[in-house]
Amino acid sequence: MAEAILYSFRRCPYAMRARMALRISGLAYQHREVVLRDKPQAMLDLSPKGTVPVFVTGEGRVLEESIDIMRWALDQCDPEGWLTRDDSALIAANDGPFKHHLDRYKYATRYDDADPEVERAACAEYLQTLEKRLAATPFLCGAKRGLADIALFPFVRQFANHDRDWFDAQPLPQVQRWLAGLIGSDLFAGIMVKRDTWRPVEA
Repeated sequence: MAEAILYSFRRCPYAMRARMALRISGLAYQHREVVLRDKPQAMLDLSPKGTVPVFVTGEGRVLEESIDIMRWALDQCDPEGWLTRDDSALIAANDGPFKHHLDRYKYATRYDDADPEVERAACAEYLQTLEKRLAATPFLCGAKRGLADIALFPFVRQFANHDRDWFDAQPLPQVQRWLAGLIGSDLFAGIMVKRDTWRPVEA
């Protein structure tokens, strides 16, 4: 069986959540850190869409979506039982409407119709749904972190960091607690270690 390979970019939220699932699973793989403005041809040959993460299993199966990588890794080994704390609808709302508004909030100048304050308000409305969940349980699907938490976390972090003073002043104490705990975790620190850019070995 060949060695599994992950093409990743450190700051990409999709790649973050894939790395967190792979790390918690304990599976071995080769990490290939890429520069998005200079994508390696080896990655593009596997996944012409040109976005990270891209994961190649030891059997040669190519996974091009981060959530698929997460679920595949946890299907192999799930020591914390993350798959029992999944919520497909919550993840779909994050990856769809929330991400739509987040992009237009962070990168408003790229969109002709984007008003950053309107987009921020839409994101904050979504976070209120998380606030209600987190008021009932420490994590989104119960007493322990699970797949839903890790799938959403990098995007909520990205939103918070765009204007941290504003975010910290919002009436979102449970989301702020949850976010701080995940940011401060050994798991997150472990997947954010800086790596050299991967270069193919010249023949």
